[in-house]
Parts: sequence; structure tokens; C-alpha cells
Amino acid sequence: MEIFNIPISRLTTEELLDTIVRYSLDEKKRIIDYANVNSLNLAYVDHEIKKFLCKTDTVFVDGYGVLLGGKLLGYDISKNIRATCPDFLEEMVRRISDKGLKIYLLAGKPGVARKAEIKLKDKFKNVKIKSHHGYFNKSGEENNQVINDINSFKPDLLFIGFGMPIQENWVNENMDRIDTNLFLIMGACLDFYTGSVMRGPKFLTDNGFEWLSRLFIEPKRLWRRYFIGNTLFFIRVLKEKANMKI
Repeated sequence: MEIFNIPISRLTTEELLDTIVRYSLDEKKRIIDYANVNSLNLAYVDHEIKKFLCKTDTVFVDGYGVLLGGKLLGYDISKNIRATCPDFLEEMVRRISDKGLKIYLLAGKPGVARKAEIKLKDKFKNVKIKSHHGYFNKSGEENNQVINDINSFKPDLLFIGFGMPIQENWVNENMDRIDTNLFLIMGACLDFYTGSVMRGPKFLTDNGFEWLSRLFIEPKRLWRRYFIGNTLFFIRVLKEKANMKI
């Protein structure tokens, strides 16, 4: 399906996991990114982000708002195409490890990626994994050092989570210098996986109300994104729907 002329896959979680493993095995550089209301709102006003998402190999559904937007635009979709990284991360790592592939975690505040690395090593004894936090200078010598560390490890999958649009801009500017098969962009996934940021109860996150629990946990940071952003998104979707009829 397409929202704001951005191709979005309708892969189930199982199909997405298969795609991640397949891309990680391939010698061709590929990118997987996610679509939620916030990312699509950014792409609506930022040509460079929209251009990036349009060239990405796979953009998967990461929020109920995208499902509702797709339904408003006439797509026949169900909630089983929504995939959330904290829910599938361990299964993804298991499959990657079973193939003998390597993962590099590049995400979060200092300590978050390392905490995820330790947790995953404890769960999967055969995992080949390394990590670095995402709070480094995205240019200059510090950036070069991070890239050199990645390349010395030669991961098959580079897991990236800086928040949008920083993560997309960084991949766009540096992917030619990085020795990996798959750039997997996952935002705040490791924050939730490690418990560094509370995610909210499962009955909310599984039924379209994750935004409500996140708003309750971080109201000062997220009120604008959800109250204003959600409204803007659906206005823009309805505008697109009207234009489709012309």
C-alpha cells in the first residue's frame, strides 16, 4: 500500500522476520525502516526523509495509526501486518544466530545497547553480537571511530536506533562506508526491550493504545506528537483520499 506516496509493505511479523534474515544473508546492501504516524508526518513535510523512505527496500507497519490510515485510503488490511520490534527482537536474534550471522547494536543512550547485548548473550549462547550507544557525534572523528569499530566486526546486520530523522540521515550519509548487508532502523526498540523506557501494559500496546501509555509515561515530551501529530496525520490522509477521487 501507499500513504503519502510512500510504499509500505503489508508483511506480517513472520514474513518480516524472514525478510530480515534473507537480507542479512545477501551481499547486497539493503535498508529496512518502519512507518508510524510520526515518521509519516515527518516525511510529509521533509522531502529528504520521504525520499529516503521511498528508496528503502522495506518499510513495515509499526503503528495502529498507519493501519487506520491505510483502511481510510481503501486498503484491505488487518492488524496482523503490524510488527513491533520489542516483541520480535528475540526471535529475530535467534534466527540470525542460527544462521551464524553477526549483529551490531548501535542505539540508545550510553548503557542501553550494552544492556541489550548482555541480555541477548545470556539468552542465546551462540549469538555473535557487539554494541555501541547512539549518543556520539554523527560527523568527524568520533563518527569515524564508530564506523571503524563496526567495520572491524563486519556485522551482517547493523541495528540502528537514534530516533527519526537522525537515524535516516546518518544511514544516508554513511552507508557507503559501512561493511554490512542490512541496515535495520528500529528507533527506540532497545529502550523498551531493556526496560530503560516503560512501554505500558500489553492490553494497551496490543490493541492500538500504545500511544496512550507512552503519553502517560512521557507527557511533556510526547503530548505534541500525539495530540497534534495524530490529528494532522488523519487530516492529511483524508486530504489524500479526497484527491484520489478527483
